[in-house]
Amino acid sequence: MSRIGRKPINIPAGVDAKFENGVMTVKGPKGTLTQKVHKNMIIKIENGVITVERPNDDKENRSLHGLTRSLIANMIEGVTHGFKKQLEVNGVGYRVQKKGKDLVMNLGFSHQVIVSDTDDITIEAPTPNLIIISGADKQKVGQFAAEVREKRPPEPYKGKGIKYADEVIRRKEGKAGKGGKK
Repeated sequence: MSRIGRKPINIPAGVDAKFENGVMTVKGPKGTLTQKVHKNMIIKIENGVITVERPNDDKENRSLHGLTRSLIANMIEGVTHGFKKQLEVNGVGYRVQKKGKDLVMNLGFSHQVIVSDTDDITIEAPTPNLIIISGADKQKVGQFAAEVREKRPPEPYKGKGIKYADEVIRRKEGKAGKGGKK
C-alpha cells in the first residue's frame, strides 16, 4: 500500500474543499484551485479530513494513489500558504528590477529581457540580484521560475546567469593556459 497515498489530508480552517464529477476544487485565502482526478481514485471528505483510496492493487491504481494524494495536498498548501521560488542573478552588470507589473532584466544582452506578472503568479525583486516568484499553484510557480531561469541559465566557468537560490553549479576548470609543451 502506498505510504503517501494512505496519509489523510487535514483541511485547515478557512479552506473549503469539494469533490464533484471527478474534479477536486479547493478554495482558500490565496485563491481557488481545481484539479481533475482520475476516475479510478476514490476521494472521501469527512469531518475536515480528505482521504484518497484506490479500488484495487493494479499497477496503474497503485501509481495514481500517491500522486492523487500529493496533488490534493499541494492544492491545500497552495491556497493556505502559497508557494515560492527564489532565483539569484550573478554576473557583472546583470541586474533585475520591477517596473509596474513587469520584471526588467539586464542579462548582458544588447536588449533588456522583460517578463510580466500573470493573474496567478506574482514577481518581486527586492534587490537587484534576487527574484522571488510566488503563487498558489505549485506547478505554475515552478514552470514560471524555469522559464525565467531559461532566459540566461548559469554557465559552468564563472557561474554567471540566473540560478535557483538552492542550486549548486558545478564549476569547470577552464583552459590550462601557458606553460604546456615546449
